[in-house]
Amino acid sequence: MPFDIPPVTRALLIANIGIYLLQMLTGGDAMLVHFALWPLGASPYSNVPGFEPWQLVTYGFLHGSFTHIAFNMFALWMFGSAIEQVLGEKPFAIYYFTCIIGAALAQLAVVHWFTGGFYPTLGASGGVFGLLLAFGLMFPHQRIMLLFPPIPMPAWLFVTGYGVIELFLGVTGTQAGVAHFAHLGGMAIGFLLIEYWRGKLPVKPRRRLMR
Repeated sequence: MPFDIPPVTRALLIANIGIYLLQMLTGGDAMLVHFALWPLGASPYSNVPGFEPWQLVTYGFLHGSFTHIAFNMFALWMFGSAIEQVLGEKPFAIYYFTCIIGAALAQLAVVHWFTGGFYPTLGASGGVFGLLLAFGLMFPHQRIMLLFPPIPMPAWLFVTGYGVIELFLGVTGTQAGVAHFAHLGGMAIGFLLIEYWRGKLPVKPRRRLMR
C-alpha cells in the first residue's frame, strides 16, 4: 500500500476530513439540509428544500459517523493512491467525480422509481466503490487481505464478490440505511469510463489513456 500519497488523493482526503470536522463543529444537520443528496420531488419537511443540482457532488464529502468516514478514507488512500499513479492527476480526478455523480444518479433513480421515501444520502462510498472497481481492473492479480475473516484473495475476485454482495443486499433490502445502489452505480459508471478510455465502447476517445 502506498505511503507517498499523490496530490489529488491527498486533496480529497484533506477535504473529506476537513468537512467532517466542520460537520461536527456545526452539529451536522445544517450541512445535511443543503448539501446531502435529497430525493427528487417536493420535500415533506418545511426546513428541507429538497434536491438541488450541487448535491450530486457535495453529498460525497459528508459522512454520518467516524466509522463511516474512517472506512471510506482508508479505502480512498489505499486504492486511490495506486490508481492516481497509473492514470495521472487530471484523469484520476475526472474518474473519481464521475463515479461520485454516477452513484448519485443511480441512488436518485432507485429511490424515485422503486423504493420511495424521503431521506438524505451522504458519503464518499460511490467514489470509493468506483476506485475499488478500477483497482480490480488495473491490478487484477494483486492480493487483497480481507479483514473478517483475514483471507487473502486476488483483487478481481474481491471486487466481483463485493459487487455481488452489494447487489444482493440492495435487492433484498436486508441492510437498511446503506445506499447499495449508489455503490453499484459508482462501480458501473467507473467501468464504463475505463472501457471508454480503453477504446472498447462504440464512442472512441481522442486518445487512449489505458490498455
